[in-house]
Amino acid sequence: QVQLVESGGGSVQAGGSLRLSCAASGNLYSSRRVAWFRQAPGKEREGVAVLTPGNDLTFYVDSVKGRFTISRDNAWTTVYLQMNSLKPEDTAMYYCAADRRSSGYWYEPRAYNDWGQGTQVTVSS
Repeated sequence: QVQLVESGGGSVQAGGSLRLSCAASGNLYSSRRVAWFRQAPGKEREGVAVLTPGNDLTFYVDSVKGRFTISRDNAWTTVYLQMNSLKPEDTAMYYCAADRRSSGYWYEPRAYNDWGQGTQVTVSS
């Protein structure tokens, strides 16, 4: 089990930027996938971005392509989500998650066994 702690959320105006951090109790290189999810009130949890340590592949949900970037530090202890050109539709609780079993698609919450507590992102118009 890996403990994950998100930080960096807050309230910003539309068009602004935030950088979310996901700090792990250990390095995440052994994880099959590390992902960011978000969940807005009344909506299902949505996969936003994923990073695959094994081959450094990244994937994004269409709605954030070109605006969000997932990355990590060289020690693989922190994963980031740079969020630019934020829109009100991006308002949600953001979670980071780690997958050690590599079962299911990257955007499916059930594929991940370790989760952070979440950090709130609010974008005003």
